[in-house]
Amino acid sequence: MYYVYILASGRHGTLYIGVTNSLQKRLEQHRNGEGSEFVKKYGVYRLVYIETDAFAEEAIAREKQLKRWKRDWKIELIERDNLEWRDLGDLIS
Repeated sequence: MYYVYILASGRHGTLYIGVTNSLQKRLEQHRNGEGSEFVKKYGVYRLVYIETDAFAEEAIAREKQLKRWKRDWKIELIERDNLEWRDLGDLIS
C-alpha cells in the first residue's frame, strides 16, 4: 500500500505533499525533524489528508499531480473529508 498525504502547519497554513509506503514511519520522521527540510523549517506536521494506492507508480503520479494543483484546489480537497483540518496522525497505527 502506498500513501499520498498532505501535511499542514495549521488550518489554511503552509502545505506539504508527499508519498510513502509507510505513513506511520514517515510521519514520525517528519515530527522528529528527520523528514524534509521544508517540513522542519515551516512546522508542517499536521496530517490533514491521505489517499491510498496499491501501486507506487500511480501514487507518485498522483503526488506530482497534486503538487501542480492551485492552492485553492488543495484546500477544497482537504476540506471535502476534513473540514476542521483535524490531525489525522492519531488515526495511524
